[in-house]
Amino acid sequence: MDLKEAFKLALQSLWANKMRTVLTLLGVVIGVASVIAVVTLVNGANKFVIQKFSSYGADTFTVSKQPAFITNSDDFTRFQKRKNILFDDFKYVRDNCKRCLAMGAQQASAGKVVRGTQSITDASIRGYTWQMPALQNLNITEGRDFTETDEEHAAHVAIIGTDIQENLFGSVDPIGQELRADGTPYTVIGVVEKQGSTFGASQDNFIGVPLTTYQKDYGTQKTLTIYIKAGDAGAPLENAADEVRVLMRAQRHDKPGDADSFELDTNNTLVGFASTLTNSFGAVAGAIALISLIVGGIVIMNIMLVSVTERTREIGIRKALGARRRDILLQFLIESAVMSLAGGAIGVVGGVGVAEAITFVVGFPSTVALWSVFAGLLMATVTGLFFGVYPARKAANLNPIVALRAD
Repeated sequence: MDLKEAFKLALQSLWANKMRTVLTLLGVVIGVASVIAVVTLVNGANKFVIQKFSSYGADTFTVSKQPAFITNSDDFTRFQKRKNILFDDFKYVRDNCKRCLAMGAQQASAGKVVRGTQSITDASIRGYTWQMPALQNLNITEGRDFTETDEEHAAHVAIIGTDIQENLFGSVDPIGQELRADGTPYTVIGVVEKQGSTFGASQDNFIGVPLTTYQKDYGTQKTLTIYIKAGDAGAPLENAADEVRVLMRAQRHDKPGDADSFELDTNNTLVGFASTLTNSFGAVAGAIALISLIVGGIVIMNIMLVSVTERTREIGIRKALGARRRDILLQFLIESAVMSLAGGAIGVVGGVGVAEAITFVVGFPSTVALWSVFAGLLMATVTGLFFGVYPARKAANLNPIVALRAD
């Protein structure tokens, strides 16, 4: 029996038991869909993290009280005990760093922004030094950016995100208009280019004001984050980071041999850690999804064993008419492989659909990796073949005389 005939017989058998075939496919569909959805979401998260941090530039690094990512409560408690990074720390580093091309600092808190009868209660209110928007690649699409004079005179001016513009101003030109942030009036001088969302959280629901103005209302003791531009990645970045570390330790009186009382992060550090975190999550979720695939394979094996039992007489007739052992083996293996491959194809479509639905609903990034599609189909086919071997061998080893006696 040639391969074409074996495929034809396998498809006829599956079509004759359509409901059973569909129910058998479900295990493989769920398993493959889970794997594809996890890979798509993890791949999207990794791509987003790299793009987000790289947008600051490979030559930019940060100094903060605690890392951007904290993995356990003990570390969080330890970091919280550190002294806050204050404006005096920023000024000391800014005035003494020789290898730093540009430097800025920011503080932030959540607050209420009001214009007339319209208000937003969960807006991010940020205090920026005049160079910070440029260091964070916040491009001004309307109006102007902060100037050094705004910072020196603690001017009551603000730049706003597109969410603030759309919700509070609508079709009105916001430039020159007044709004209030936690009761303090500010004149809008600029609108920032739309940033989009990060894992479902909008990055455009903010108002930025000069840091000196911010500290008049919210105090000077809150910790801030310092951004430093070193020039180029590589040695200049490392040299600038080393110089900043020495200056920060001296300013904060860190004893020789003691750990830093602050966190210095480069983009490579942040990207590497975030990728490790998302990959670890993906590995755990992927392992759980593979269990579903194995369960689907076991279901296929059970159904194939039932099929062998039901078709014992048919197998006996085929053998009596000259079918060889390998012909019977090939027929049942093809049935198992076709069934699992079909389930894999449906699972791939379903997995991508689930990932895209999550992206649409909560804004979690997703990117379809072509290799994952082929891997999903391959896993499904291999699963079908692996769990189909035992039923196929059982069918191939049937004694034709005994098989012909079966009812």
